[in-house]
Amino acid sequence: MAKKIDYKFCFGPWNISEGQDPYGPTTRPAQTFDWKLAQLKKHGFEAMMFHDDDAVPDIDSKSEQQIRKEAKELKKRLDGLGIVAEMVAPRLWFAPQTIDGAYTSNSKKDRQYAIDRSLRCIDIANILDTDLIVLWLAREGSYLRESKDAGRALDYLVEALDKMLAHDKRARLCIEPKPNEPMDHAYVPTIGHAVAVSSLTRDPKRVGVLIESAHAILAGLDPADEIDFAMKFGKLWSLHLNDQNGLKYDQDRPFGNVSLRSAFDQIRALERNGYGRNGEYVCFDVHPFRTTKPEHWMDHLLNSRRTFELLVKKVRSFDEKAAAKLVADRNYQALDQMVLEHLLGK
Repeated sequence: MAKKIDYKFCFGPWNISEGQDPYGPTTRPAQTFDWKLAQLKKHGFEAMMFHDDDAVPDIDSKSEQQIRKEAKELKKRLDGLGIVAEMVAPRLWFAPQTIDGAYTSNSKKDRQYAIDRSLRCIDIANILDTDLIVLWLAREGSYLRESKDAGRALDYLVEALDKMLAHDKRARLCIEPKPNEPMDHAYVPTIGHAVAVSSLTRDPKRVGVLIESAHAILAGLDPADEIDFAMKFGKLWSLHLNDQNGLKYDQDRPFGNVSLRSAFDQIRALERNGYGRNGEYVCFDVHPFRTTKPEHWMDHLLNSRRTFELLVKKVRSFDEKAAAKLVADRNYQALDQMVLEHLLGK
């Protein structure tokens, strides 16, 4: 029997947000980056996710030499705290050059900006000693179908990926799909699309995927199925666990907040596919409720981890042999009740 996995956990500085939404201001005072690092270490998380401008603030205003210097200073701080950098991602959806898209912009100059910034992101990742580059293709889509050619946009995207792969033979590119928001429609909305895109690149073995629970739900898909699919191709290299209340805006609710059964199924898929055996992290991309008081600021992350750990116990104590007998008998009604009662502690 395979050895049970001891999971490692991480989050990003953006997961300790101040409560601002499109209709109202912040509800909590801003905290420093150092405070967030300290919270991560204090509460027993092993790694932190970074955007390139989390690692090097105001990155577009700095020279390559300055960027490298600040990244080295951050690496020294992380080493001192015993914190690992899980990944680095270029934040390409804030810049004025990406209004019409980043890698798929109709402007050649703006596409080049996106590629150049991504190459700097890879350099930062190298300094922070991670080979994982996460690409959330936030603005790779269109608001108006007639404004872009989706086939040409795919060519642009593959061209950008190839330049990143050529820039560093160690880097692994991890595509994080989402079907919509901020774009009306995205060009790479699902894990299946991302896996297909990887096959068109110069080195498909170095292009994988990151699954976010809420993004799968927004696409009308089951996150557990997406996990099984990605791991069948050996391409699930990172994970953003959270929850989502219907087909709305991306909510980043605590893991298991809406559907414990879906959370159970996701962990069951991770367990049967051996996620974590190659050092992969379980990342929580969750946000505190707007109503959260500052003294409860970390609860959404701590609760997500606790829910995950409790559900791991539920998955490992689930009677798989009894379930298999019900499946063989096609007694899915009994299987359904068996799962419900197991989750209810019966």
